[in-house]
Amino acid sequence: MARTWVIDAIHRIERDFKRSSDTHLIEVDLRGLPGVRLYLKDESTHPTGSLKHRLARSLFLYALCNGSIDEGQTIIEASSGSTAVSEAYFARMLRLPFVAVMPRSTSPAKITLIEFYGGRCHFVDDPSDVYIEAERLARECNGHYMDQFTYAERATDWRGNNNIAESIFEQMRGEPRPEPEWIVVGAGTGGTSATIGRYIRYHGSRTRLCVVDPDGSVFRDYYERRDPAVVSERGSDIEGIGRPRVEPSFVPDVIDRMIHVPNAASYAAMRVLERLVGRKYGGSTGTDFYGAMRIASEMRASNEEGAIVTLACDLGDRYLDTYYSDEWLRTSGYDIGPYTAQLEGAVRGEGWRELQPAGGDVAVSAG
Repeated sequence: MARTWVIDAIHRIERDFKRSSDTHLIEVDLRGLPGVRLYLKDESTHPTGSLKHRLARSLFLYALCNGSIDEGQTIIEASSGSTAVSEAYFARMLRLPFVAVMPRSTSPAKITLIEFYGGRCHFVDDPSDVYIEAERLARECNGHYMDQFTYAERATDWRGNNNIAESIFEQMRGEPRPEPEWIVVGAGTGGTSATIGRYIRYHGSRTRLCVVDPDGSVFRDYYERRDPAVVSERGSDIEGIGRPRVEPSFVPDVIDRMIHVPNAASYAAMRVLERLVGRKYGGSTGTDFYGAMRIASEMRASNEEGAIVTLACDLGDRYLDTYYSDEWLRTSGYDIGPYTAQLEGAVRGEGWRELQPAGGDVAVSAG
């Protein structure tokens, strides 16, 4: 391996990072819940438009420093979209061929972005086949399988180094409630929740971490039962979060609470949030916002004051033909009306009206 090429590649990535400013922390107006402040960490402003930009940068640096990538080597990734977009960006920066192995159902907008950055999309019909197919392609072309689902939690420095947790706490420092009561995130690889949970403990914060999990994902079941063999035949319809199997990067013991979020609730939450902040965000952001509003309503009901921070993972323009399409919702069998009314009532301070048993909600001591 040419050491000079590796050093130059690392410097290119670092220069790109230094040209980027931090992402915004937006306060959501919840006048109906006095004493509760909700903040949205807007990760859509990264160069590749999503939270996965941080992960892709960390994965490339991790692989380069481990000696896993050489000049001209093809990079392979298994991804439902946003990670592949971001990795295609960095692969182009380093002049490396890139192939994304993804479900055929991935949104056309994400496919277009991957191809814009010079990547190639390799489709599978069964989402659970992405891992095996990515490994096979890497062997055939002597490429490097990036494997975000295994390496996400170890590629990011959870102690600091401007990771997302450090960024949140630094931006919250000047707010009326500088230490959040809760941080609410989804889990795809599990890397973000692992980074935030570890950072909270390392710095002695009393902030609690809630992970929201959509329909078809097994993370919540694993959190409750700790059975690593649990699988879902269907998989998640919320691109970017939820997995049909327990991923190696998912670390349950740094999580204080998990909330199951129905897909229709995520789609409703996207639209309610748009009316509050004036921007369209994707399905995973809807999942985050739904969980955050549930916690905000619980805090208000118990006369608890404090701040909640959640993530805006990517922009909604990637989902105009799906999640934002009334026709797509109808043909997919989703009725968002009851969840829209539930959320709008919560925003007005009318409390949290349960639409189904909350049996999927598991709470534990912060220990």
